[in-house]
Amino acid sequence: MPDIIQLLPDAVANQIAAGEVVQRPASAVKELIENAIDAGADKIQLILKDAGKSLIQVIDNGCGMSLTDARMAFERHATSKIKKADDLFAIRTMGFRGEAMASIAAIAQVELRTRRHEDELGTCIFIEGSEVLSQEACSVGTGTSIMVKNLFFNTPARRNFLKSNPVEMRHIIDDFQRVALANPGIFFTMHHDGQEVYHLPATTLKQRIVHLLGNNYNQRLVPVEEDTTIIKLHGFVGKPEFARKTRGEQFFFVNNRFIKDAYLNHAVLTAFAELLPDETYPLYVLFIDIDPSKIDINVHPTKTEIKYQDEKAIYAIIRSAVKRSLGRYNITPSLDFDQENSIEHLITPKPFEEIVAPTIAFNPDFNPFAAEKKADREIPFLRNAGDRRDSPIPKNWDTLYEISKRESPVQHEMHQERNIAVDEQEITKSSERQLFQIHNRFILSQIKSGFMLISQQAAHERVLYERFLQQLQTHSGVSQQSLFPQSVTLNSADFELLRELLPDVRALGFDIREFGKNTIVVEGIPADLNNVGEEQLLEQLLEGFKNNLAILRLDKRDNLARSLARNAAIKAGTRMSLEEMNLLIDQLFACQMPNVALNGKPVISTFTLTELLERFEKS
Repeated sequence: MPDIIQLLPDAVANQIAAGEVVQRPASAVKELIENAIDAGADKIQLILKDAGKSLIQVIDNGCGMSLTDARMAFERHATSKIKKADDLFAIRTMGFRGEAMASIAAIAQVELRTRRHEDELGTCIFIEGSEVLSQEACSVGTGTSIMVKNLFFNTPARRNFLKSNPVEMRHIIDDFQRVALANPGIFFTMHHDGQEVYHLPATTLKQRIVHLLGNNYNQRLVPVEEDTTIIKLHGFVGKPEFARKTRGEQFFFVNNRFIKDAYLNHAVLTAFAELLPDETYPLYVLFIDIDPSKIDINVHPTKTEIKYQDEKAIYAIIRSAVKRSLGRYNITPSLDFDQENSIEHLITPKPFEEIVAPTIAFNPDFNPFAAEKKADREIPFLRNAGDRRDSPIPKNWDTLYEISKRESPVQHEMHQERNIAVDEQEITKSSERQLFQIHNRFILSQIKSGFMLISQQAAHERVLYERFLQQLQTHSGVSQQSLFPQSVTLNSADFELLRELLPDVRALGFDIREFGKNTIVVEGIPADLNNVGEEQLLEQLLEGFKNNLAILRLDKRDNLARSLARNAAIKAGTRMSLEEMNLLIDQLFACQMPNVALNGKPVISTFTLTELLERFEKS
């Protein structure tokens, strides 16, 4: 039997290795920019076409490469960063494995132009699928310019798995933001399809955060500074009142390298204990400077995971430093009664003869027991259904007492179904119901067999969710035009996400058009939501969408309907009139699934007279 084990050709081995290093255009962008930083550049330009699928070009003014180095850079495991294994524990550069350039060249068409400061001529190399097509001298500026064209041109299966341009662009923006935050002293620009996305001059860390995330972040940042024998910590955390429901604004850097570490993230969240609303996450951009010999960064292909020699001490330092900064910069205001400029020093008393006694005006015909004329509406999102006090019984009233713990589309636990048969005589018209609101959270309705409790927020979320889902399917959303259109500026990642969702957002009733860089003009919003601010509504919609995407991985339209319904629904604690409670119940039981909330929990609980009597008899 002949031998069957053989070495793979270099081209095949490089394509296999590229699967780990270059997963999508964003991976190539990250590797090329980090190489430019390692080359000592203080000016880096990124140029993209078709979200990096057609072209990725990185231009820097770094040290450049010689003729030999330019050719050697595309060989596997060729690097200038390390020479022996011990160097792995003294690394301060971004790259060190020597895999990125070889992997990129294996799956793309690459053109490299580079020149050192001391050379008169530079070097031009053209590579396609690991094969060097040409190498020659050329006239080029100092530094390096590398163009990556037609990524995955020779691996069509990988190219077919790439997402749409807006999705791939969001991944590129995420990686670009991380590199730009880690290097505020470097001038960065990004152009996509001929439009400038970022123009980031060299500046301080705080200004770099503001340039990347938006001008409104200038007042949200609290500085953090700590210097110990183990680590040096510096950066910023966000004020608790600006915490979000998604984790997209958490950045940890170790020796200027972005990392993901759930353990250190928990240290920050612990420092914010009792300051954050439920299920919200604070902004933080924190830099850890540590001796490279005390960490191991060679544990993951993407270099986003690190092992520490003393992670418990680092945890304690981060938690105490963040907690002290939150207290030092007066997150909770204090009163100083010893100040000279207290309120009593600010009041100048008047002479007694100038003091005029106050008068009280009143209406002698006012009768507090007279019936008040009800306003047009108190709960805005219930208006368009009209007054249904004499309306026929909704179509799903027969399911009212089939209270079951059904499995929601987003819930992964199985629940046992429990049906309760009900006589049709128990179904009453809205005009005959006896309703009460308990703690402005629940609606209690008396029925012949006992009573039922309805969670008002969960019920309204279900009503709006099914309404919005129907509008997305039929493109029937009605828009309420604004008297004065409002411009809204988003950060680049949210702007790209909104561009991706724009057709479906318009189907819900939003009238939106793009207006320059990262700015949109809102000329109308869904008619059901015309009492909500445009900017707040869009921010909440995008935040909810990203949160659902990260946790539930829903269909895009289902995610949109769910996010908008949760943000637009009446909240627990809202007082409702009798008419509004009746209307909400009618709308609820016109839904296809009135008994199941969006989180999979029940909307309604019933209590029979038998159950009540048993409770009193036991006592």
